[in-house]
Amino acid sequence: LMTYQSLKLEVINKKAVVIINRPDKLNALNSVVMSELEHCFNELKKNDDVFVIILTGSGDKAFVAGADISELSKLNMIAANEYAEKGQVVLNLIENMNKPVIAAINGFALGGGCELALSCHIRLASENAKLGQPEVNLGLIPGYGGTQRLTRLINSGRAMEMILTGDIIDACEAFRLGLVNRVYPFADLLIKANELADKIASKSQYAVKQAIKAVNICDEISGSEGLKFEASLFSLCCGTDDFKEGTSAFLEKRKPSFRNK
Repeated sequence: LMTYQSLKLEVINKKAVVIINRPDKLNALNSVVMSELEHCFNELKKNDDVFVIILTGSGDKAFVAGADISELSKLNMIAANEYAEKGQVVLNLIENMNKPVIAAINGFALGGGCELALSCHIRLASENAKLGQPEVNLGLIPGYGGTQRLTRLINSGRAMEMILTGDIIDACEAFRLGLVNRVYPFADLLIKANELADKIASKSQYAVKQAIKAVNICDEISGSEGLKFEASLFSLCCGTDDFKEGTSAFLEKRKPSFRNK
């Protein structure tokens, strides 16, 4: 496995755990973290031993507290456009991974950290988590997709309020808004993330991949095109060994043993 300067990577039992590891900087995103995330997720995409990925931050204070402001403050307009687009490439990579990515939000997820969590497929939070898009306090707006993903995930009124006020919300409010799927005591967060990852890893990975594609395309195409796309992926699943195994196991009242093809 690759070693990284600002990430820790652990692969065990079909799961990869990616830990953003800059605890002294509350795991803030800088150009090194972003390029390492891009490299790491591209490697995991190709790794057939990994079925599910958990993304979290090191320590007990922050998932990712935001972007590195000292790096941000030096941007001019041309550099800023490049900076935002580069970040968007990394987050698009995560959102469109061919395997599920679970964010385990273990503290602050602000600005770029909230945007990073938004790009994951499922978000779990610890009770001490705090989420927000406070860029407006810096005379900025979110640049890594926050205006787009937050609006799709919650509703435009609440997203607008969060972005215009820069207000930071707690885990319970994030759950109420549908911004996170579950809230757990801090000590249980990674245990629960691993349980969820194990559950997904036990399914047909071929079906899991098609499901991610079908859900992700919702925002890109019309409802009727989405239904056509779903039907085509459904039919692809019906051509697999996993489909034969899953249906036989159900009829024979036993647990399926998927071969993921």
